Order: sequence, then structure tokens, then C-alpha cells
Amino acid sequence: MAVEEAEYTVVVDEKPFELRQYAPHILAETLVDGDFEAAGNEAFGRLFRYISGNNEAQQKVAMTSPVGQTAESEKIAMTSPVGQAQKDGKWAVSFMMPASFTLETTPTPTDPAVVIRQVPARYMAAVRYSGFWSEKGYRRNLAQLQAWIADQGYVAEDEPIWARYNPPFVPWFLRRNEILIPVANPG
Repeated sequence: MAVEEAEYTVVVDEKPFELRQYAPHILAETLVDGDFEAAGNEAFGRLFRYISGNNEAQQKVAMTSPVGQTAESEKIAMTSPVGQAQKDGKWAVSFMMPASFTLETTPTPTDPAVVIRQVPARYMAAVRYSGFWSEKGYRRNLAQLQAWIADQGYVAEDEPIWARYNPPFVPWFLRRNEILIPVANPG
């Protein structure tokens, strides 16, 4: 069964690293307390209920990937619901909405903890890896991606997003995980 993924164009490919240009897209997002690994589990259930019909239209929404997780930031509280830097241990976890949706046609959540937001087109540095969904794997790959960004002369614009593409029943060695960091237009 095919799952829709975020649309992007690869601008630079230096496996396992890529510079990508992402198209604008819409997210359903929720904030949760907790540690790195538990936050995704708690938020997944809330978001899954939303796409399963827990919305004003009682409309089911097709599952997409990846599931994204970022740390919440104070910047969010002051500007918009985009979470990027950690604050008080909260994590922003999101599901991408199908590309056929607009802000106007995306079902309105009935759970006030779920918000819908538009993400503009942007460049993202990415590293892809397989393995368990663990903080240890995340931190190791994050350090490598940050070093690659510095080596390329790119400028990070925001905090990392941890992207998970597979359901939990997929064996760890077949799982697709990514870390994405928004970067300034490389010119």
C-alpha cells in the first residue's frame, strides 16, 4: 500500500546526505510533554485519532509520511505554531496532510490539542538512516548532519526535525528515518 510522502527535489546528493527543496505543505500537529522517545508515541495516538475521523467533518484522512518530531520553542509562542527549539521538554509531533488538501479543505480538529498549519516551501539538509527509533541513533546522525552542513557552508535556519517513515511493525533494519534541518537558500 503506497503512502503519500512530502514532495521535494534533491538539489545536492552526497549519500547519506542531501540538500532538498520542499514544496509547501500542510501539517496536523500536536504538542506533548515527555522525553524524546515517549513524546512520539503519545502524540501519534492523538494525531491518528484526528485522521481516523476525530474532526468536525468526521472525515477520514489518508495516512502520509513522514511523522515529524521537533522540540517546541519559545519562538513558537511568540509567532506561530511552528516548533523548533526545546522548551520545558515539549515536543511538536506532526502528520503531513495529503497534497490535495488546502488550509480551507483540511478537516478541522475536534481536539484542541491538534492544530493545522501551513509550511512554506523551503530548503532542508537531510540525512537518511535505518534502525530503531532511539535518541542515541538520532543524536549520532544529527551530529553527522550538522558537520556536513558546516562543511558545505550552509546556514541552519531552525532546529532539527526527526522524520519517521514506517509503521512500528516494520523490522528495525528496514525502517527509514531521517533528520531534516531547514537551511537558508543556498543560492
